[in-house]
Amino acid sequence: MRQAEDEVDRLVAAWKQERPDLDVSPLQVLSRVSRLSRHLERARRASFAEHGLESWEFDVLTALRRSGEPYELSPGALLRATLVTSGTMTNRIDRLAATGLVTRHPDPEDRRGVLVRLTPSGLERVDAAFTGLLRREQELLAALGKHEQQALSGLLRTLLVPFDASDSGA
Repeated sequence: MRQAEDEVDRLVAAWKQERPDLDVSPLQVLSRVSRLSRHLERARRASFAEHGLESWEFDVLTALRRSGEPYELSPGALLRATLVTSGTMTNRIDRLAATGLVTRHPDPEDRRGVLVRLTPSGLERVDAAFTGLLRREQELLAALGKHEQQALSGLLRTLLVPFDASDSGA
């Protein structure tokens, strides 16, 4: 049975015709990854919007949620988890605190430091948003069986490991 043709097949065919001197095979994979990334970003935004969150809010709240009880981190740890500047993180914490999703309190280990903690409202909101996100992501992967998903995950991991290693050294 012949696979359905997608937009990338058409794009690759056009480039093969226009530039037969080039190996355009990377487009077969990476253009699909790029297009899938756009679909995922749309699904993420829609899922977060259902719960009254922006993507950046979800990123900060999930970093706190993943830390385990009492769901708190220093602003520095949040910086590392979300890859933003300190000024950006300060602004984000301020905005989340103003909406009652997080609180700041003194760090008992560092008199000059503070810790950011999820409030019960923040915990409820991030848990609901995460559940919604997983539902949408399962829908995106519905065309693949479990074994296919595992195989794809392994292949993508192989591609990403060198990038993650170079990012961690930066």
